[in-house]
Amino acid sequence: MTFKPIFLAVFLISLMGCKEEVLPKPKAMLRLEYPEMATKKLDADCAYEFEYNAQANMKLKKDCALTLDYPEMKGALFISYKNVEGNLSKLMSDAQKFSYEHVSKADNILEQPFVNEEDKVYGMYYEVKGNAASQSQFYLTDSISHFVTGSLYFYTKPNYDSILPAAVHLQKDIRHIMETMRWKN
Repeated sequence: MTFKPIFLAVFLISLMGCKEEVLPKPKAMLRLEYPEMATKKLDADCAYEFEYNAQANMKLKKDCALTLDYPEMKGALFISYKNVEGNLSKLMSDAQKFSYEHVSKADNILEQPFVNEEDKVYGMYYEVKGNAASQSQFYLTDSISHFVTGSLYFYTKPNYDSILPAAVHLQKDIRHIMETMRWKN
């Protein structure tokens, strides 16, 4: 008869001891998914044309400068155009200098040359890693008449970890713009 209370006590203690240990949950990371890119062709009276993401709102300004605004990602790609008038080395130097102005806040800046011999499109792509104001820049030229630059900005204080998914997504858009760039004359 004394076994029943002891057995019951051991049984109850073993049930209470089988709880899972409560652990703090790790910080959650947002899983952002962006739809596949549907493209539009730039429809403007400019010396160049390219395909861009149809999700972007294109705003054409004077001198064929334009903004591709990405409202869902709170970012924009600013593109400008200049005629080459014997000043190609200065235009290239200014574009490179502009990219390296972010070096104080950047962890690293990766340069990737771009060459499309068939369509005579040459340039450089800069990927900026870290809390810099701009995550990507590029320039493209035909080395004779045309020079295009582009810079990606987000409408928020730079926090690389937070904007990284959107930056990676928009970097794919920038590469597509570079690959589809054509000169009209």
